[in-house]
Amino acid sequence: MAHERSGAAVGFTYFAATMMILGGGLDLLQGLAAVIRSNYFVVTPHYAYTINATSWGWIHMILGVILLLAGAALINGSMWARTVGVIFAILVAITNFMWLPYQPVWSIIVIALCILVVWALTVHGRDITTIE
Repeated sequence: MAHERSGAAVGFTYFAATMMILGGGLDLLQGLAAVIRSNYFVVTPHYAYTINATSWGWIHMILGVILLLAGAALINGSMWARTVGVIFAILVAITNFMWLPYQPVWSIIVIALCILVVWALTVHGRDITTIE
């Protein structure tokens, strides 16, 4: 018996893929800004996560590129991209939580996008792989 796919589920999965591309791109740009102008970012003294802005920049760029590529692969129906998307959306959300003192509003936006991606992929993600 064939799996009956839901149009809404496919739409949510395409939404998640688009948000992965957007979130990955935003994270990439955020990381690039931290690498190029690390002295622009100021954090309060005695913050728990004492990695310098340049290191954070590289972390954001690497995670952003992986999330962006997984989003593009998900649009093409790759099943592996769904799993990678969930894992890396969680990692991007965690790193943006740790980045909160540097860019609070930006980080909250990216965390919200990551939560939407994880929700859409875990609830509706399998339907995109059944598209003819």
